[in-house]
Amino acid sequence: MISQERIVNLFMELVQVDSETKHEEMIAQVLTDKFKGLGLDVVEDDSKARSGHGAGNLIVTWPAAEGITAAPKLLFTSHMDTVTPGKGIKPILQEDGWITSDGTTILGSDDKAGLAALLESIRIIQEQQLPHGQIQFVITVGEESSLAGARSLDPSLLDADFGYALDCNGEVGSICVAAPALAKINMKIFGKSAHAGVNPEDGISAIQVASRSISAMKLGRIDKETTANIGKFEGGSATNVVCDYVELHAEARSLVQEKVEHQIQQMREALETTARSAGAQAEFRSELMYPGFSFNEQDDVVQLANRAIEGISFPTRIFQSGGGSDANIFNGLGVPTVNLAVGYENIHTTQERIKAEDLVKVTQVVLAIIGEAAKSSK
Repeated sequence: MISQERIVNLFMELVQVDSETKHEEMIAQVLTDKFKGLGLDVVEDDSKARSGHGAGNLIVTWPAAEGITAAPKLLFTSHMDTVTPGKGIKPILQEDGWITSDGTTILGSDDKAGLAALLESIRIIQEQQLPHGQIQFVITVGEESSLAGARSLDPSLLDADFGYALDCNGEVGSICVAAPALAKINMKIFGKSAHAGVNPEDGISAIQVASRSISAMKLGRIDKETTANIGKFEGGSATNVVCDYVELHAEARSLVQEKVEHQIQQMREALETTARSAGAQAEFRSELMYPGFSFNEQDDVVQLANRAIEGISFPTRIFQSGGGSDANIFNGLGVPTVNLAVGYENIHTTQERIKAEDLVKVTQVVLAIIGEAAKSSK
């Protein structure tokens, strides 16, 4: 039922529309036109003013087909933005079936492979007059900017029982059922400047305080569910001046919310205790960027996907991820959502690639989930 040539052409068209994160205005218009061309209504929410991105999120609600009103309401989501370098992408279908860029940019299969699969699924359902319940397609901006679009989404626009994000690496048919909460952390240390050669004993080195604080922190792999990292260390001016200011940028992640909070507290105590003992001042700020989620094979959202994927004879696998996605946000907004593997590889690099046949397979998975949900109304 699916034309590989058609979906490959659609995918290549989408990746050639520049859409680096914070500059989504062109791809938002292209997607709006495509959804409207399929006869669907598109709502752009008012998140642009809050997120600072090039467009708002697009919400497309497709009413259930006649007689399918008892089916669970589904939400499918993909994001329209890409990382850099994502301008002037030139996709190439290689002889071995892989689609790549020309090597000077990313490809953009993260997440335009998901977008292509959703649009192709709509076409197939319309052409084949396949049964379907109500479906929402939520296309976000700013996923690559700490989920900025989804975090700014107007939740009153959502109307779904289960959600499926198409935005995960791995073999098509795999389901990410858990991902961590993420907290961003900013630490500032205020020491005291002095001449490094004349009177260094009168100074308080913020660099030394920061170093001792970091040494006292639990970092890296804390346990199987929790990680923490110092990603950026800024401070200092000249070698002849005792540094009086340092700023640290860090994060903490865990599949368990309480563990994120415990990790934040441990890092705070390490900083503040060290600063006090050195006579320095410290500021510590943390912000939960998004919540975690965790499902198992007994949860309805997973069971529905498993039945659908097994029904098309794809191998299924459930796994946990150490990274976040828009699925985290939708779970926090009350829509049980898992993340489906798309098959792309080497994302966020100029070696990014995806198999042409995987674009077809992802579409098959989407259609199977929609069809499986529609069965419940019979």
